[in-house]
Amino acid sequence: MSTIESLGDLKGKRVLVRSDLNVPLEWDAGTPVITDDGRIRASVPTIRQLSEAGARVVVTAHLGRPDGAPDPAYSLAPVAARLGELLGRDVAFATDTVGESASATVEGLGEGDVAVLENVRFNSGETSKDDAVRASFADQLAQLADAFVSDGFGVVHRKQASVYDVALRLPSAMGGLVATEIDVLRRLTVDPDRPYVVVLGGSKVSDKLGVIDNLLEKADKLLIGGGMVFTFLKAQGLEVGKSLLEEDQLETCTRYVAEAKERGVEIVLPTDIVVADSFGDEASARVVPASEIPAEALGLDIGPESAQAFAAALADARTVFWNGPMGVFEVPAFAGGTRVVAEALTKVDGLSVVGGGDSAAAVRQLGFEESAFGHISTGGGASLEYLEGKELPGIAVLERD
Repeated sequence: MSTIESLGDLKGKRVLVRSDLNVPLEWDAGTPVITDDGRIRASVPTIRQLSEAGARVVVTAHLGRPDGAPDPAYSLAPVAARLGELLGRDVAFATDTVGESASATVEGLGEGDVAVLENVRFNSGETSKDDAVRASFADQLAQLADAFVSDGFGVVHRKQASVYDVALRLPSAMGGLVATEIDVLRRLTVDPDRPYVVVLGGSKVSDKLGVIDNLLEKADKLLIGGGMVFTFLKAQGLEVGKSLLEEDQLETCTRYVAEAKERGVEIVLPTDIVVADSFGDEASARVVPASEIPAEALGLDIGPESAQAFAAALADARTVFWNGPMGVFEVPAFAGGTRVVAEALTKVDGLSVVGGGDSAAAVRQLGFEESAFGHISTGGGASLEYLEGKELPGIAVLERD
């Protein structure tokens, strides 16, 4: 797969970079506030490398799901401003993606300058399922550049114009962020150091089916937490009260437990649960055995006994992949399990990988230093699809002959 170095001398060349700048925003008196700039910070090294090489750097990215039309609520303007702060330099901003503003902004760039184009999803061609429509939009994007660098790992599992089609039209390479992500994922799937422990949480078993199917062949231990655990508990004949439950996945969970036993893989389920009669900051939390969840209660976190058991299971691990919080970490009363698991990962003597999405948000919100982990992925969905064994279009297009 081509790297930036394979593109040759970039001095003065226009380089279109597909970054992942899809950060969470909150509105304060009509002003957008970025609540987690992790993805912007992750994009900086590649953009800086290109700028220092003298390229005229043109960044394209999306924010949210604006449904193919301009929407001020999803403008990348505040993201461009934050990128400029992180780079320590002015960053130009085009108020469209392939229109007059984009053309004028790119034309005005000097060597080493950086510009951000407006949200690529303001154009319906970006996500169109019609190859011809998507190709037409990619043609317009390609006219703005002399080369393309794919550095938005969080979108490489999407066959979209700025991810896939534009790579067919320009000399293309992967950026440093994508290269690092792929290297880490390969270490999780090809001859991983052992013991290899996978920690899965989040709300639904159905979101993790492919990952469990694939990693049951590779992992030594599988720790299950989050909302998905209640389907596993119900499959074992336990009552789960009003907790999240996927009735249609009960047989699947039963099969996973049986397959794990056949393969010698240890599945660890919680033995205690933090429950409440309602969800929210004012909820009254209490701990009950996993076998005694009251009929009126909601399970909202793994209990302290289970959290310590999970930490013990991670203590001698050499490779760990974690995707999905153990509970509703946004509420302090239900953040204990996630905090203990995150702390355990910081002590792993080997490779510890936080699989993006809510897991990455959790470690930041709970105050952990990112450097304490081996790797924090910028793409939860892309990471999961890779671990399922699926082809990622945005990677496959860079590997073509």
